[in-house]
Formats: sequence, structure tokens, C-alpha cells
Amino acid sequence: MKKVLVIGYVWPEPNSSAAGTHMMSLLNAFRAQNWQVEFASPAQKTEHMVNLDDYGISSATIALNCSSFDEYVSDYAPDMVMFDRFMMEEQFGWRVDKHCPNALKILDTEDLQCLRNARHEAHKGNREFNHSDLHSDIAKREIAAILRCDISLIISSFEMQLLADVFKVDSRLLHHLPFMVDLTALPVQTKSFAQRQHFMTIGNFRHAPNWDAVLYLQQIWPLIRKQLPQAELHIYGSYPPPKATALNNPKTGFLIKGWADDAYKVMEDARVCLSPLRFGAGIKGKLLEAMIMQTPSVTTSIGSEAMHNDLPWAGTIADEAQQFADAAVTLYQEQLLFKKAQKNAQAILNATYDKTALTANLIDKIITTEDQLTAHREANFTGQMLKHHTMRSTQYMAQWIEAKNK
Repeated sequence: MKKVLVIGYVWPEPNSSAAGTHMMSLLNAFRAQNWQVEFASPAQKTEHMVNLDDYGISSATIALNCSSFDEYVSDYAPDMVMFDRFMMEEQFGWRVDKHCPNALKILDTEDLQCLRNARHEAHKGNREFNHSDLHSDIAKREIAAILRCDISLIISSFEMQLLADVFKVDSRLLHHLPFMVDLTALPVQTKSFAQRQHFMTIGNFRHAPNWDAVLYLQQIWPLIRKQLPQAELHIYGSYPPPKATALNNPKTGFLIKGWADDAYKVMEDARVCLSPLRFGAGIKGKLLEAMIMQTPSVTTSIGSEAMHNDLPWAGTIADEAQQFADAAVTLYQEQLLFKKAQKNAQAILNATYDKTALTANLIDKIITTEDQLTAHREANFTGQMLKHHTMRSTQYMAQWIEAKNK
């Protein structure tokens, strides 16, 4: 039985974030192969984390900058190690290399954080994003982690192209893996146009693009409300801070609902999902949930990026506030457009997010790479150099921190 170790940046919270849902999809895909899976994290446990035992997945708490991990990973002796985001590869990658050199190393990027950060900086500067914004310290760290690993999972086709064009990463080191949806479990029928009411959005408030979208909705909502004076906007998300709850305004219908016990239910209750994202990366879980629950959405070019390829969007894409508001009102009022968006959603799901096909491709990539691991690594000489030089400094820094802490 193959032994898999997944080192998580946080404990999985599938009801809080798209990253948590994606992580659980990966863990379940590994378990479906009858592989032994253990999830380890240095993060604090949370009230919304999933009970991994229910999925046949063991768990362990590990420490940062501590040699206790060396004994732990040696005892577990994994055949494959997956790092959740590049920070975990930086922290634990050199220890895995030292104690389990033959283990296949996978990096789950979730999204390219260097891209998200670069777009955020451009947005704060009120200017257009360009590729020169990507040449940051975060990019150097993230791309180095990709090169040190055997396979990196990239959730967005846009990011796959970016890695090839801007950073010249060898395609053999990358694997495109969007969200995996069980198409056989999709609801056949959801609430009708007439049964639904109001607008909604959802997203972890700790995630900067989501919080910015809430602030942007404060500009957009009056434009919608002016045309639909009885409509409400229901804003859901985990970990709402006081600055978010302070925005709750029943008089204007701008309602901060906070945690949703069932994200799919609140999505189905709404007639239209709003997602005015102005920066970010990856692909958006809230928009996938909207398609699953047959709820049309209005989003931006950033929001829809890499989610539908060349297929018509399941709603409307708009990048200016008034254009966004007008599109939301039209979609809310016109049943024919509503139904057309639902059909578009079904086509996108079938073409792009089929769990069965995506899982088969992932497992094939893993097995093929394992079978030729020596040759695969020899072809990645840049990665070997980075392990030799860069990770030496990381190793010595970690050992210095450990000694200092003692």
C-alpha cells in the first residue's frame, strides 16, 4: 500500500473555503486508490475543520523549525509527500529530501500566490497589472518551490500558461488540475426562477480578494437597489471581522449573514450570485458552487478567468460598477436569460470539472512520474541546483531558529 503524507498549511475546512474543498477532493482521490493517507499540519486546529477520521485519513500535529519532524517523517516513511502551498515546501521540503529522498514530492499550489499578490499591489496602486509586477520576492520563492518538486498541481489554465510564458517552467513539472466535481451527484432540479429571491455572495472574509469584493459591493449595491428597491443582498462567509459586521444595513438590504451552515442551500435560495472580484488568482469556488446549484452569476474577468474556457459564461461578465449592476438587474428580472445561464453552467461543468476524468489523469501523472523518477529529476537540473544551494540556507536558518528557541 502506497503511503501518502500531506503537509497542510491549515487544517481542511471545506465549508469555509474553496481551498479546503479542493484539498478534501485530493485526499479522497488518494484514498480511492486504497493508499494510506496521513494529513499533518503545524497550524492550530479550528472549529470548522473537517473530521479526517471520518474519511479514513489519519492526522498528526507537527512543529515548525523543529527536528522532531525528522523522526516523524522517517518513522512514517512516505512514498509520496504533498505540500499544501509553497510555504510548507520551504519549511519541510529539505527535511523530506534528507530523510525520504526517494519520496515523490508534489506541490499543491492552490493558486499562484505571486499572481494574486501582484494583482493586489497593482489594484492598491490603482493601475493595470502587468507581468513586471510578477518579479517579486514571493514569485522567486514560489517558483523555486515548484522547481524543487517533482510535480506541481496548477488549478488554473491561465496560470499554466503564465508559468510557461513568463517563468519558463518545464511543462513536465506541472499538472493542470481544476476543481473535481462528481457530475453524477449534481442536483437534477433546483428551485425555479419564481421560487428564488434576492442576491447573494459568499467567501471567507480572511481572504483579501473576498473582502475587497464586499467593499466594492458597497459601491455597486446602491445602483442595483435603485432599480430593485425590494431586493436584498445576503453576504455569507466564515470568520467575519467586526469591520464586516459593521456594514450590515437592513434599511438598504445590505445584509452581512456571516457563516452559512449549508453553502449550497443559500446559493440555491438566491436568484443571482454576485462576485465582483477585482484581483485574485486560481479559480473561484463560489462560482463553481453557483453553477452546481444552477444559480446564475455576475462576475468580473478576474472572477471568470480560466473557469469556462471558450464556453459562454453561466451569467454575465462585467468589469465596471454600473455595467455590473445593470447586468445583475437584467439577470434578476429576465427568466429566459436566467434559464440560458443555467444551461451554460451545465455545459461548463461537463466540459471542465469531471471528477472521474480529472482523477484518472492525476493518478496517471503520479504513477508515470514515479516510474521514471530518476530520469525526471535529472532532466530538472535547475531544481537540483535549488535543492543544493537554496535549501541549504533554509536548513541552516531552521536549525538556528530551533537552537535559539531552546
